[in-house]
Amino acid sequence: MAEPKKLHIAMFPWLAFGHLIPFLELGKLIARKGHHISFISTPRNIERLPKIPPDLAPSITFVKLPLPHVENLPENAEATTDVPHHIVPYLKKSHDGLQQPLSHFLETSAPHWIIHDFAPHWLPPIATKLGISRAFVSIFSASTWCFFNPCPRSHDPSTRTEPEHFTVPPKWVPFPTKVAYRLFEAKKIFDNHKEDNASGVSDFFRLEMVLPGIEAWAVKTCMEVEGEWLKLLGELYDDIPVIPVGLLPPRPKQEGGDNNKDSTWDTTGDWLDKQEKGSVVYIALGSETQPSQQDFTELALVEVPEVFLERTGGRGIVWTDWAPQLRILAHESVGGFLTHCGWSSVTEALQFGRALVLLPFLTDTGLMARFLEEREAGVQVPRNEEDGSFTRESVAKTLKLVIKDVEGKIYRDNAKEMASIFGDMDLQSTYIDKFVEFLENQRHANKGTLS
Repeated sequence: MAEPKKLHIAMFPWLAFGHLIPFLELGKLIARKGHHISFISTPRNIERLPKIPPDLAPSITFVKLPLPHVENLPENAEATTDVPHHIVPYLKKSHDGLQQPLSHFLETSAPHWIIHDFAPHWLPPIATKLGISRAFVSIFSASTWCFFNPCPRSHDPSTRTEPEHFTVPPKWVPFPTKVAYRLFEAKKIFDNHKEDNASGVSDFFRLEMVLPGIEAWAVKTCMEVEGEWLKLLGELYDDIPVIPVGLLPPRPKQEGGDNNKDSTWDTTGDWLDKQEKGSVVYIALGSETQPSQQDFTELALVEVPEVFLERTGGRGIVWTDWAPQLRILAHESVGGFLTHCGWSSVTEALQFGRALVLLPFLTDTGLMARFLEEREAGVQVPRNEEDGSFTRESVAKTLKLVIKDVEGKIYRDNAKEMASIFGDMDLQSTYIDKFVEFLENQRHANKGTLS
């Protein structure tokens, strides 16, 4: 049987590192199967990505498209981490200005596939005209997509018109679940939805435009973790192949490569080496989260780092810049992780069996917190149901329960058990094999012999 010919696959993630990093990880795994990747983003974002392993460098080309200037977007702001939340719509408006340069790249380089995110609502007619197959990649869990279900033909959106409607599982979920919003989370979503969108295009409109015509919906998950949700997603979108690509767990030794950012490990690694096994709680809220001043105060992070370190003696460390999260989580001194519940951060933590203290902030993370509580892999910090506020006492009590108390052993045990799935590289590789096989076969069926 003849070997499949090499595919040229373009990848175009949204301008957020919570999207860029999983897209890059997927690109590296596809490249290891013998195909060429063109990874498309802006110059500054590409410069901030982890270095590619030398053996993969010939198979991955970084395509830098300068981000058009728009009013109200700060200079050098190229990712959501560079701007406060209310400025993100201007980033989306600037991103929409990439339509012409991306179109030019696709026309001149003629990839077989473009694997893209939710944002480029203008991409489908371009790809269709050029005969380029499209696959949509979701960096969110299958359970999150099923809860939102932006497919209008599969439900009546008018049934969810108030925040309270989002505090219970939707009617199209046929099995028992706790995956739903808390009232304060639902209110925040509604408040954000009422705000004017400076980009002129809502996220739901973007999804409604990019989903029709895709030849695959790739989801960052696996059957062992979200089997019933994947089945439901496939039923809701029965005209689109829904394909799990695995959890895309990165490997600790690959994080950063030769990147200068690895120098931060000298400080954090030396400190961790001096701590007892399982005694450290790692606290990180992701690159997109912007807690209020009160939230920072309650987490004891509002103090000047020097004061914090003086007060805690050698018992704590504050790192205000980029941190080598994967290497920290892999260290044996870490016994738990206080997390904002981003799917990628959760994946990294459970890869090493770290029990979770859940403190969600952003749109999808409340649903992820419920999913993890349902699996008893972590506990959410108690919060005021109306405004979402929490206290330092509630944080301390939850940390003690999850990390130390006898009553919290079930969460520690379940997290360790989940490591057998999240950390099983062979298992996760089988999902990549099937996805790549789909890309090869589908392209062959659509276009005949690859050129």
